[in-house]
Amino acid sequence: MSDIFIAGVGMTQFGKQLDRSLKGLSGDAVAQAFADAGCGPADIDAVFFGNCVQGHMEGQDMIRGELVARAVGIQGVPVVNVENACATASTAVHMASAYVRSGAVDVVLALGAEKMCSPDKALMFSAFDGAWDVHETARNRDILLAMGEGVAVPEGSVSTQPYSVFMDIYAAMSRAHMKTYGSTQAQIAAVSAKNHMHSVSNPLAQYRIPYTVEAVLAAPPIVFPLTLPMCSPISDGAAAAVICNAAGLRKLTASGGRAIRILASVLQTSSERSPYDYDRHVTRLAATRAYAAAGVDPADVDVAEVHDATAMGEIIEIEALGLVPPGEGGVAAERGDTVIGGRIPVNPSGGLECKGHPIGATGLGQIYELVAQLRGEAGARQVDGARIAVAQNGGGVLGVEEAVVAVTVLGR
Repeated sequence: MSDIFIAGVGMTQFGKQLDRSLKGLSGDAVAQAFADAGCGPADIDAVFFGNCVQGHMEGQDMIRGELVARAVGIQGVPVVNVENACATASTAVHMASAYVRSGAVDVVLALGAEKMCSPDKALMFSAFDGAWDVHETARNRDILLAMGEGVAVPEGSVSTQPYSVFMDIYAAMSRAHMKTYGSTQAQIAAVSAKNHMHSVSNPLAQYRIPYTVEAVLAAPPIVFPLTLPMCSPISDGAAAAVICNAAGLRKLTASGGRAIRILASVLQTSSERSPYDYDRHVTRLAATRAYAAAGVDPADVDVAEVHDATAMGEIIEIEALGLVPPGEGGVAAERGDTVIGGRIPVNPSGGLECKGHPIGATGLGQIYELVAQLRGEAGARQVDGARIAVAQNGGGVLGVEEAVVAVTVLGR
């Protein structure tokens, strides 16, 4: 895939934007991506549009991509609507790059957008209810919550306020990791504090308030061992990328030497496994394929953006990616290995915990950050000398892990 390029990227601020429309957010991200790549609507041969919950939130169950494409000035080309839970936007990137690689077209737009915030809190939280098997919810819950058995939940460490059922799931996964490897709540807090520190330098992040480890631990609980700053918020936002082959790149006017190569794009679904068999974690299997396709090893990776829907998610995913040894994700955070300036900086954007998590746009938000890093354009959060980057984006729950994972390797 070394001849597939990201020529331009764009992203809105993620956050609560009740006064913005899906079309308006999409238009802002696309305009930035077009300006960055040096192209316009007429240069786009196809659109892959990612969105998860507009049907749930607004009743627009169909033709979402066609409507948004028309609104941003694109018409008469193939439009593919993509929905793959929280991995939607990275799936759009995967499909767009494959379409370009096939030779069918030269220049494609991958776009993800989401409007999730609403005055109706019940409507917001129920948007996540379809991200597991709705026909077996009781069985799902029993299997997942059983993962956390054997670790005591302290009195008063469960929120009395409404929260997504997936926080219970992430908490159970956290307790399973604690039981298996001896990880601690303080280590999870170290991940969260690091990401909040990174987000201070990201003007597009939803939250830009620094936290110490002590402040994270003292924050309101969600469900043990997770506290509020350890968990990603509900967000609105959009992100886009112009993806092309070498012929397409020659047609564009502004990208030049700033184009970033897509070295590998792997999409993988989960499989049956023991909850404690981390060697067969879906991210580990996808990463193994991605590194082989890209011709790199985990040791070659300079910077990563991973799916930290909770801080424990970052710990699990960097271990599965091979960036740290199994069981040492929390230790690495405590040592400072994953901070900007550390051995392997992770989530310099602030991650989902701080940057925000508009689920249909999240994966492209990761790509936006890594393109900036590889170009040396990330400002105060720049990782010096970054040449190889990896993005990991997961979606839904099936069995004891994510239903689907996308791993993307980028290089300059």
